[in-house]
Amino acid sequence: MQHEPFFAFSSYHLTLAVVGIIVILARWLPRLLSDREPAAAPLMILFGALAALLVPNLPSLPDPRQQPLPWELVSELTVIIALFGAGMRIDMLRPWQRWIPTLRMLGIAMPLTILSVSLLGVWFGGLTVAGAVLLGAVLAPTDPVLAADVQVGPPQEGAEHPVRFTLTTEAGLNDGLAFPFVYLGLIIAAQGLNPETWALDWLLRDVLYRIVVGGLMGWVGGKALGYVLFTVPKDSVLAETGSGVIAFAGVLLCYGSTELVEGYGFISVAILGLTLRRIEKDHHFHRRLHDFSESIEHALTALLLVALGSVLPVLFADLSWSHVFIALMLILVIRPLSGWLGLLGSDMARRDRGVVAVYGVRGIGSIYYLCYAGSHMEFANEVQLWSLVALVILLSTILHGFSVGWAMERLKEE
Repeated sequence: MQHEPFFAFSSYHLTLAVVGIIVILARWLPRLLSDREPAAAPLMILFGALAALLVPNLPSLPDPRQQPLPWELVSELTVIIALFGAGMRIDMLRPWQRWIPTLRMLGIAMPLTILSVSLLGVWFGGLTVAGAVLLGAVLAPTDPVLAADVQVGPPQEGAEHPVRFTLTTEAGLNDGLAFPFVYLGLIIAAQGLNPETWALDWLLRDVLYRIVVGGLMGWVGGKALGYVLFTVPKDSVLAETGSGVIAFAGVLLCYGSTELVEGYGFISVAILGLTLRRIEKDHHFHRRLHDFSESIEHALTALLLVALGSVLPVLFADLSWSHVFIALMLILVIRPLSGWLGLLGSDMARRDRGVVAVYGVRGIGSIYYLCYAGSHMEFANEVQLWSLVALVILLSTILHGFSVGWAMERLKEE
């Protein structure tokens, strides 16, 4: 019987060790330079790319352009948990006037961003109209996962600064509200630019019906989950166990059931978090549930960012200067300008408006949208879309990640 060599390197175990090293270094190295919250996201992406280029025998991950399904499933789960967590963080919904900046960001800034990116995609990126609309929809939302550093704190902390409240609620709701434009890109790709044949159906089904059903399912789900956790049985409620597993199961149930009735699951889980947080709002379980879901979110995010970094060399092989121009325009001009215009006339101070306008981080949600579109239809510009979106995520995490601590400290000085 022939024995294997004593030191037989398994590529799987090598991968686990490399991922562990990358996550630890990404979290630890920034602490050597600053005591602010570490800007780990860009380092995970960059270290993942370096590992793919420099570490021998490291297995390659599936190309998201060829095999989008595993990327879609992991990014979808990550976004679901992040959206629920964003809803759970909001301690106070009232006064209702505090929602005005959020509504302006959703109703003005996001459509302006989609339109501007779409036009740039056609004029400078050489994309088809369908590809450009999809690009605008994919890159418009503020990511609920990577924008955590600019959001409000955990439940029951209070002191929700208007900037943090606006960015948290925007990130919680704009993923679902961007979905109609993802469908619009798919419709144009399938049926052409003939609005008279599909516009009414798109408005009634993909805009009105799916949004309303998503919100309604989230509210009903929140009430039902609150009843199960806090009410029955009265002498032994589940919330006293401190286990977040059943609430996590409720998130999956709410999302899955909403998608089954063709509503927007992203909207439903954000509303689920907001609704559940209103039930027994001072109960300690809310903090435990938030911490539980946040731990899962951080773990999945770390894996996704390292994985994205590992495929960057492949995705960047098709990168062009026009992609670099569009990415920089989005991050440095389009989002800040759209946000500033959207908040004009609001009661927010100039500095606050500036921070909200600038810190629209792009990330995991963009990966999901692009995978979703790629799994439903083949786009003529899919290669260019992936190169551009990957570049935007990398630049956004670098520029926003390394400056967010300074920006938040400036807000505290007011």
